[in-house]
Amino acid sequence: MTATTARRVLLAAPRGYCAGVDRAVIAVEKALEQYGAPIYVRKEIVHNKYVVETLRKKGAIFVDETEEVPEGSIVIFSAHGVAPVVHEEAERRKLATIDATCPLVTKVHKEAVRFAKEDYDILLIGHEGHEEVIGTSGEAPDHITLVDGPGDVENVEVRDPDKVVWLSQTTLSVDETMETVDALKERFPGLVSPPSDDICYATQNRQTAVKQVAADSDLVIVVGSKNSSNSVRLVEVALGAGAKAGHLVDNASEIDEAWLEGVATVGVTSGASVPDVLVEGVLEWLAERGYGDVEVVQPMEEKLTFSLPKELRRDLRAEAERKAAG
Repeated sequence: MTATTARRVLLAAPRGYCAGVDRAVIAVEKALEQYGAPIYVRKEIVHNKYVVETLRKKGAIFVDETEEVPEGSIVIFSAHGVAPVVHEEAERRKLATIDATCPLVTKVHKEAVRFAKEDYDILLIGHEGHEEVIGTSGEAPDHITLVDGPGDVENVEVRDPDKVVWLSQTTLSVDETMETVDALKERFPGLVSPPSDDICYATQNRQTAVKQVAADSDLVIVVGSKNSSNSVRLVEVALGAGAKAGHLVDNASEIDEAWLEGVATVGVTSGASVPDVLVEGVLEWLAERGYGDVEVVQPMEEKLTFSLPKELRRDLRAEAERKAAG
């Protein structure tokens, strides 16, 4: 890079917290305020190390399984959703549950239940072992077959090729999902699509924004944790859209200065479970190295919000009424 080459940052928007993540994180914070610590959370509330550690310091206890929660305690289910058996186990253990499942994931669960009742074979496009896939599969285990990308299509077997529907994990790459759907349609021409796209609006918007950024970037830095499916996808989408290099980092401390060699334009974005404070840290790190000129690239705006889980709303309302009554 010559001395006259202008260094700049293209900052993607929308980025960071989606409505479902915002709702889930606030649910844990409000529960801690309302009921006091400890509050148990099954799995990571969202897939981000910083968020989980911050909530842990406030009194949240994260567990892998419901059986680790002491009987009679309060447990919050993560934004990724859980299978019906988890609700049943919580009931057996007399746990007070707060369900912070993202409403868009709940929509996929309801679709799975409906198509299973109509005796469809359901082809669930998603990544094996992801919590969201486990939760959705648990709604109709006898009807759901997991399809993990286009390469998995040839292994799919169904009972009746004229009674097959596809659903998907909400945090996938839009392009790869449609590639998988096209391959499935070649095998099963009668394949039914869900009534509306399962990939969440926020995942799609972040991928659209990073595509615009990537086309003009020598390097794209995606802020997000490695177990965050939508964050991992953003790196893949950026590389597919023309970025010369792309890396996933939890925070600025993970950036390798060697990545900047010969780089004039750095694209920056973050996954849907990433608080903006981490992005600000990356921008500061870049500014200290001469990349202080930041241009926001915003192909669309997001205004969607979700109300808190109903169990929490009920108790917060009751508390407010009690205080008002004096």
